Amino acid sequence: MNSTLLFVYLFFGGILGGLLSTVASMASLATYPVLLSIGIAPVYANTTNDAALIWSGVGSTAASLRELKGHWKKVGFYAIFTVIGSAIGCMLLINFPGKIFEKIVPFCIAFSGLMILFSGNSQLDAEKENASKTVKFLSLLSLLVAGAYAGYFGAASGVLMLVILNIITNDDFLTVNAMKNIIGSLSNLVALIIYMFTEKIYWLQAIPLAIGVLVGSFFGPKIMRHIPVKIIRMLIAILALIQAAYFAYTAYF
Repeated sequence: MNSTLLFVYLFFGGILGGLLSTVASMASLATYPVLLSIGIAPVYANTTNDAALIWSGVGSTAASLRELKGHWKKVGFYAIFTVIGSAIGCMLLINFPGKIFEKIVPFCIAFSGLMILFSGNSQLDAEKENASKTVKFLSLLSLLVAGAYAGYFGAASGVLMLVILNIITNDDFLTVNAMKNIIGSLSNLVALIIYMFTEKIYWLQAIPLAIGVLVGSFFGPKIMRHIPVKIIRMLIAILALIQAAYFAYTAYF
């Protein structure tokens, strides 16, 4: 593939990833396989993916100012946990063999996809109104774990963050999703800074992917305003399970 076709291929892969990031929390469903398909090894595809996905936060934030109004302090507070977790996850990725990484990924993705269905359970939504301080504290710790997962492997980490934020807050789905987009991008930014000094990043491939992600993430929130929440949840779960099945096949067969 010549350089022009490669740029176009990565650009459109980024657009799809940006849309999936904001609509279905699944940017890596598009961007990660695109990087693998051009011959980048799994661990380095993950680090290069992080370099591109930080731009999804820029685009989605610009398009979600309406949903985020009055929620900036909350976003900053939650981001503390995911950013610290992201740094921990990066250290785990650097120190564990790539083969272990490949075999863990499918289970992480499948878990995240299934959890988004439970987060839409009306009974759970009613019970969280009366959640104890202990439950909320454990949920904040779960954000730390979600951040570690984001640093270790970005794919579907947004789904996990979306589930946890749904438990912690009483905000509507579009607002929670907008907060998730910013928090997830900050986690990716921390991971990128660490990887810049510890791992290889394919910058020539990351740049066109990042441009596409920026474009797609800007239009994603606008699309979400016109899609029923139940359909979005179901879409997230289906895409997560498809991705989990694909990575399970490549890792074990």
